[in-house]
Amino acid sequence: MASQSSNVVILPPTNQLRGLYSIIRDKDTSRSDFIFYSDRIIRLLVEEGLNHLPVTEHEVTTPTGALYQGVKFLGKICGVSIMRAGESMEQGLRDCCRSVRIGKILIQRDEETTQPKLFYDKLPEDIADRFVFLLDPMLATGGSASMAVHVLISRGVPEERIFFLNLIAAPEGIKMFTERFPKVKIITGVIDQGLDEHAFINPGLGDFGDRYYCI
Repeated sequence: MASQSSNVVILPPTNQLRGLYSIIRDKDTSRSDFIFYSDRIIRLLVEEGLNHLPVTEHEVTTPTGALYQGVKFLGKICGVSIMRAGESMEQGLRDCCRSVRIGKILIQRDEETTQPKLFYDKLPEDIADRFVFLLDPMLATGGSASMAVHVLISRGVPEERIFFLNLIAAPEGIKMFTERFPKVKIITGVIDQGLDEHAFINPGLGDFGDRYYCI
């Protein structure tokens, strides 16, 4: 897989994936189609994230009586969504991991300082013992995601156990994030051209949360 560093993983730009992004980037795509095709990309991101979890050898017996040399995952996982847009990715995680626990972090921009501010968090009590899939569809400047990682680290989650999943990332956010958290693995669908003068991702797809949740 193409990557900017060993801890940045980009989904392969297959024709299928490019087609999915063409649909969700189109300003004329209906909300129902935006949700459906975004969910498909989210599922791909979660499945790729699972590929990076540690495993151990595990032998099973098949119905024919033969032995199969397989693997099983080491450790427990949980999801943590950055509200509200990140909540759109929770179902994709649940579809791949039965009974997975989900935490939530609410971060909003302080209008006086223009800096991200933590307003709320609710995390599993044993989160320090889990691998964490941090969920947010867009990585722009990286401010909110950076604060979310600080919250996780403050709760005892080792940096190397955090996987940040997003559909679209800006190079500026990737650079800041990898410099600040070199052990956090970023798993993204695509890295766009960059940020415009308003710090919006270009070409991007607009406000993900508005398009996913608003009629």
